Amino acid sequence: MDSRAQTLLKALVERYIADGQPVGSRALSKISGLELSPATIRNIMADLEEMGFVASPHTSAGRVPTPRGYRVFVDTLLTVDPIDEAALESSLQSRFPANSQQKIITNAAQVLSSLSHFAGVVMSPRRESIFQQIEFLRLSEKRILLVIVGPGGDVQNRLLLTDVDYTPSQLVQAANYINQHYGGLGFDEVRIRLQSELRQLRDDMTSLMQAAVEAGSDAMTEDNDSVVISGERNLLSVSDLSSNMTSLRKLFEMFEQKTSLMQLLDVSSKASGVQIFIGGESQLVPMDDMSIVTAPYEVNGKIVGTLGVIGPTRMAYERVIPIVDITAKLLSSALSNS
Repeated sequence: MDSRAQTLLKALVERYIADGQPVGSRALSKISGLELSPATIRNIMADLEEMGFVASPHTSAGRVPTPRGYRVFVDTLLTVDPIDEAALESSLQSRFPANSQQKIITNAAQVLSSLSHFAGVVMSPRRESIFQQIEFLRLSEKRILLVIVGPGGDVQNRLLLTDVDYTPSQLVQAANYINQHYGGLGFDEVRIRLQSELRQLRDDMTSLMQAAVEAGSDAMTEDNDSVVISGERNLLSVSDLSSNMTSLRKLFEMFEQKTSLMQLLDVSSKASGVQIFIGGESQLVPMDDMSIVTAPYEVNGKIVGTLGVIGPTRMAYERVIPIVDITAKLLSSALSNS
């Protein structure tokens, strides 16, 4: 894509974000700043359409950006508006009291929603899933009950389906080994140690221990991993989203179940800086007309969660990106000092 095509695509996306109407060649000739004839602009737009960056609605002679066009725009053409970070931080800091971690997280979601006018979402920090003791109970052939005792004495159970029919003595041997060598540690740390140490154990015990660690980690973190959402009803007033009630229903089902939303935020927590997920690009985003802008946040220098804004693909990215970025930094500072 040459510089003229980039300029026209940028102008088209910015105009479409502003008013939501297909953009014609005559309008582009006025707003792009390029001294090109409408015929030349039409030829360039035809090329952009052929490359999949814009599309022509059947009811209009103008064009609209596609998910691929939005991706090029946010990755290479977007100009983020300069903002007064000091003033924004000052106005936000009063919303992050240091007396309660959960209140800080809830306030962060509310800040994201109120500033963006869309939905704000924060994945709560993950806590280390520490166990004190485990026990295996044989229920039937290839079905084992894993009993996990936490540091505070709380007990959780998980059913393991195995490929091997373990004997009661093998189960006792495996539990004794794990309790003796790993009791009091977190399942994540145990998983790392097992990768090197299990080579020294009998091969037929390896799969059982790995299954126990995976199930135990899920059990102990199940209640710790949560998503706080604020302002989801704001999306009902966004015409791009509310016009498709089937897709909007899927979106609210995602809010209620939170499973796919957790997956999305978990993916973004493995990256650094602001990430933008555009509908139509990934199955993680349930609607073609929806985008999610996310950023990871830290506690004492370690990434522990993710926050973001959920809104229409036709959102003002130049405004939302710094809101998400600064809120993540302030949340990191507030949690580290709480």
